[in-house]
Amino acid sequence: MQRIFDGLSEVITVFAPTAVAIEKIFVHKNVSSALKLGQARGAAIVAVAKHGLAISEYTPRQIKKTVVGFGGADKVQIQHMMQTLLSLSGLPQPDAADALAVAFCHGENIRGQILELRSEHIK
Repeated sequence: MQRIFDGLSEVITVFAPTAVAIEKIFVHKNVSSALKLGQARGAAIVAVAKHGLAISEYTPRQIKKTVVGFGGADKVQIQHMMQTLLSLSGLPQPDAADALAVAFCHGENIRGQILELRSEHIK
């Protein structure tokens, strides 16, 4: 957990992000994996909070629906869509595609909020 905390703290210090988005935990069958993921996620959340950044959370289904258009999309579909949407020269690795998908979902969510505010302002 310390490596996750320190690594993410370094990334935040170096790149100075203004937004952070993470995937909400989804427990299906493997409770042990969910507990480990929860601990890692906790270390990441504390690192982000320590730097005063707000965190937006999205469910796996929200992310898949935003990226692929279908909440039940598989990892390969996510990889292909991230390659297409971001005009990548190659297929991103599964973990990289997942991270890109979370960021893309967050961007689309923010874009939607801005458009909604603009339309309310015009009325």
